[in-house]
Amino acid sequence: MDLHKGAANGHSEGVLDLSRRNLNSLSLVNISEERKRDTKQLCLSFNRLASLPGSVCMFYNLEFLDISSNGLSVICEDITRLTKLRTLISKNNRLDEFSLPKEFGSLPLEVLNLSGNRFEKMPAQFLKLQRLQSLSLGGNRLQSIPAEIENLTSLELLYLGGNLITSIPPELANLPYLSYLVLCDNRIQGVPPQLTRLHSLRSLSLHNNLLTYLPREILSLVHLQELSLRGNPLVVRFVKEMTYDPPSLLELAGRTIKSRNVPYSPCDMPCHLLHYLDLASKCPNPKCAGVYFDSCVRHIKFVDFCGKYRLPLMHYLCSPECTSPCSSNPQSDAESEDEISVPADRLQKVLLG
Repeated sequence: MDLHKGAANGHSEGVLDLSRRNLNSLSLVNISEERKRDTKQLCLSFNRLASLPGSVCMFYNLEFLDISSNGLSVICEDITRLTKLRTLISKNNRLDEFSLPKEFGSLPLEVLNLSGNRFEKMPAQFLKLQRLQSLSLGGNRLQSIPAEIENLTSLELLYLGGNLITSIPPELANLPYLSYLVLCDNRIQGVPPQLTRLHSLRSLSLHNNLLTYLPREILSLVHLQELSLRGNPLVVRFVKEMTYDPPSLLELAGRTIKSRNVPYSPCDMPCHLLHYLDLASKCPNPKCAGVYFDSCVRHIKFVDFCGKYRLPLMHYLCSPECTSPCSSNPQSDAESEDEISVPADRLQKVLLG
């Protein structure tokens, strides 16, 4: 087809739409220098571009680039010359962790959507995008989330649904502005309690995973409005599974010192023992003044959400003899003043069914 004619029909106010033109290359011979300069949005989706043409860098003021649904397997090095590029959308291609230029992380990207590709690992270049606010890698083959995800401190949306992820790294909790976290349709078996530090989180999608309980700390997510849990093997009745490894002599000594407030100073013991004592966790049972270090009892407690749903949250008690903060009787438990409930205005949607 006549690319110049197509460009003329698809250009308005800085937008050049060359999508669905059956292009297998990008020749700019008939594109004026003025048009190259003024184009800020370029759409090349639904063509037949096996690799991103180097000529795209001729649009040196480009801020938005959509190259979705092309069968792309390579993004050329020239993309790093687009120093004003803020949004890159390359969905439904054939990209993997070897498809990107080495200096891809130098781009000033704020939005990156590479859903529907073939990534098995999150490329290291992504973790250098300091301005990134939205990262979508849904429908790939990712098996894990790297701990270095914490480097993306500007991130507000993270979409990783439809992968093969089995766990959530605690480092994810170090993203201060993260508001939307989508981890649905994976193989995740547990939620780290550190996620309570995501003070900006408004929506958490965990449906269609392998979750059997949630950490009790999730109740501290004060801005959470939507929690999606359908399609998980969450237990539907009270379960009291006590698993307990007897405490070591070190732990017994530490418990005695902390629970009885035995005074000590840096002069009394080696540094590693001082550090160990600092790791004491208080038993959550309000009727117990005990502490624990490594040895504790895993205990599942059900908590009311919005007066309609009961979610199994994980508690840790200091010993099997410790009286549970919730009664074994469902009726008395529901009426217990120790019961933790979340008012309806705290959680707008709990999607379980």
